[in-house]
This record gives sequence, structure tokens and C-alpha cells, in this order.
Amino acid sequence: MPIYWAFLTYMLLRPGVENKEYFFMFPHLDKLIHFSIFCVLGLAFRLRFPKLPMQQFLLILVGYGLLTEILQDTMNVGRSLEVLDAVADTLGLILSYYIYNRYQKIFPQRD
Repeated sequence: MPIYWAFLTYMLLRPGVENKEYFFMFPHLDKLIHFSIFCVLGLAFRLRFPKLPMQQFLLILVGYGLLTEILQDTMNVGRSLEVLDAVADTLGLILSYYIYNRYQKIFPQRD
């Protein structure tokens, strides 16, 4: 998990580059990417801290998402704060929490 978190931080804070148009690109693809990477982050976090209450889970990870958005805006490296990115991050985290809890109900862990 620390390696994924470090890689994610690097990718979210690296300087912005001009995107070329590819055949698979569509409007708001970046929102889908934010949603997906935060869903994976949330699943990894839940696997590492399975007993953490939802409020703390969201506080930590939504705080991380908001911090990266604020840093993108303040670092002046060609990236900007986008509220819809933060919304996509949060929705990805909520989905990961739901998926993990459903998985635990179907396949309960024995201690």
C-alpha cells in the first residue's frame, strides 16, 4: 500500500502535460481515472485497516484527495484544483468501502 500511495501522490502532483487526442479518449476521462484510482486506494486501505470506522476512513482519504487537489493548484506546475476531481475521488472511496463490506458479508473472515 505505501508504494501505491507514493506512486499515486507522484502522479497527482507531477507537472501537467499537454494531452494528445487518442481514439479512446472521451470527455471527462480524467474523472473516471480519479474515480478508479481512488477506488483502488480505498480497497487497499480497507484491506490494511479493516476495522477502521467509515467516518475515519473517509476523513483520512477524502482529506488526502482534497490535499492533493489544493497542492495541484498552489504548486503552479500546470495543474489546477477541480471540484469534480474531488467528487470523483470521494465517490471512488465510497464505492470501495461498499465493495469491501459486501465482500466481507459474502466471505466472512475467521479470526
